[in-house]
Amino acid sequence: MRRIFYITALVLLGCMLLAGTYLARDKVRIGTEGAYPPFNYMDAQGNLKGFDIDIAKALCEAANLECEFVTQSWDGIIPALLARDYDAIIASMSITEERKRRVDFTEKYYQTPARFVKHKDRDIEISKDALEGLSVGVQRATVSANFINDNFDDVLTIRSYATQEEANMDMVSGRVDLLFADAVVLQTGFLDSEAGQNYEFVGPSYTDEEWFGEGIGIALRQGDDDLRETFNQAIQDIREDGTYQEINDRYFDFDVYGDE
Repeated sequence: MRRIFYITALVLLGCMLLAGTYLARDKVRIGTEGAYPPFNYMDAQGNLKGFDIDIAKALCEAANLECEFVTQSWDGIIPALLARDYDAIIASMSITEERKRRVDFTEKYYQTPARFVKHKDRDIEISKDALEGLSVGVQRATVSANFINDNFDDVLTIRSYATQEEANMDMVSGRVDLLFADAVVLQTGFLDSEAGQNYEFVGPSYTDEEWFGEGIGIALRQGDDDLRETFNQAIQDIREDGTYQEINDRYFDFDVYGDE
């Protein structure tokens, strides 16, 4: 009788643990930066907005997940994931080999190139000889910063910033000669603004996989395969049912997803 009691108790305990795991998976905390328009930013009322945020909400709805957002500065966004401050990062993070050594990624949910920006009155050519002695503003700990450091640190003075908005402000104040970042972020977050009216793109688009990776994906802790596959399925679902296109069209007049 005692043996039957213990077996029954163990079975019930197992069911409770499984239920707890299931319920925990039903609620997912998402880390984002909140300072990278138009992908993620805070509006005047302090609410998170942007393409990343709308995509995250759509993915959570498609996967029947209850999601909450946690804002985190970019410099600490991966360490905070590893410290379990949240379960996933949806913050325009490029899928690179370097980051794959620390975190796992879903499939991409968009892909855009990086470009330089200059003042319209400046005659600047993007070549090693022409850039000698000039300065460039980049957001630190980004793929754009890595690219500039690896390819132009011998000719450019590189100024790093905590956010892209800080780099943009220093461009307007004349503290840097160039900006380098994601082309969409520069277009919608700077060139389309009143402050950016006197500036323009210069030089080619950069998509080199060595630095810019395989696109933008959702980062998760290594081994969290269930959540990764849940998000992968949700990405496929919103691509197929038109939700992705609807969100895309709120922000862009082109397909931000890139090549299939």
